[in-house]
Amino acid sequence: MEQKIKAKIIDAEGVQRTIVRLAHEVIERNRGVRDIVVIGLRTRGVAIGRRLVEKVKEIEKTSVPFGVLDVTLYRDDFRRRLKQPVVQVSDIPFDIDEKQVILVDDVLYTGRTLRAALDALMDLGRPASVQVVVLVDRGHREMPIRADYVGKNIPTSVGEEIQVRLKEEDGEDCVLLVEAPEEAL
Repeated sequence: MEQKIKAKIIDAEGVQRTIVRLAHEVIERNRGVRDIVVIGLRTRGVAIGRRLVEKVKEIEKTSVPFGVLDVTLYRDDFRRRLKQPVVQVSDIPFDIDEKQVILVDDVLYTGRTLRAALDALMDLGRPASVQVVVLVDRGHREMPIRADYVGKNIPTSVGEEIQVRLKEEDGEDCVLLVEAPEEAL
């Protein structure tokens, strides 16, 4: 079902500029990239995380380890949201102990996905710190979670949603403000 688009908030060039800015902010705050690992949350956090890692490599001339995390089974609401959850593969081929873990997601909303990601990370090791990068923060927190790096704050109403579209998943780069489907209200 196609949702009604209310506004295009960020276009393709804006998405690219935002990722460049976020990469610079991560490098600056961490005084370089020593001991940094980047983990993208499925689904769109993976694409954003890969782009972030490429931009960091371009800027710093050094590679940063990248992993993929699926938090489906760690969510406290998956039984209510999905009758049969679709669990995908997590792939973190490095040790996170004593590392500066940079978690990447597309949209920060209630905080439940990031809370689940923190639980999953603790099952994998003990990082020195966990920092959060999101392309969009839309507000409406249910958990005491915040992002360390935000591409754009887009306050939304109850009847609105943010839709991030990325070339890797959707064939185009943009961020849209859309009407929430009636069943979500």
